[in-house]
Amino acid sequence: MDRPMKQLEASIDVEAPVRTTYNQWTQFEAFPQFMEGVESVTQIDDRRVHWVAEVGGKRKEWDAEITQQIPDQEIDWIGFGEADNRGRITFEPMDGRTRVTLMLDYEPEGALERVGDALGVPQTRIEKDMQRFKEFLEERGRETGAWRGEIDDGASGLTP
Repeated sequence: MDRPMKQLEASIDVEAPVRTTYNQWTQFEAFPQFMEGVESVTQIDDRRVHWVAEVGGKRKEWDAEITQQIPDQEIDWIGFGEADNRGRITFEPMDGRTRVTLMLDYEPEGALERVGDALGVPQTRIEKDMQRFKEFLEERGRETGAWRGEIDDGASGLTP
């Protein structure tokens, strides 16, 4: 029997314009610099990235496919492999700042991940990752790069 996916959401206000904030988020290979447990993220092509991370005390690898990408607005993805997930990140301009909201649906696997989930570990982790992203960008004062392409296959499947 399939269990419903768990849903997480976290928002943070970044002291940077939406274009700069969005541009930094598109630099997936920089994620290990501010995401806990992420060993590497490798951009395979415009739509696909490969992740290596520690999840629930286990090293996991998976691919994520970007299903929608609208510059300065949102990025949606579906992850598959050792860590099934899907998510959306949105970027909302606010008087020179940007509100970044991350929504993530995931399936905890195994006893350790289910216990961690029950204790709120994943929610705390994404909140801290968002805080580190904010600090990473604000301390630098500029993005490390940008990808301004658009993707739309209309298949994110994520509940808004």
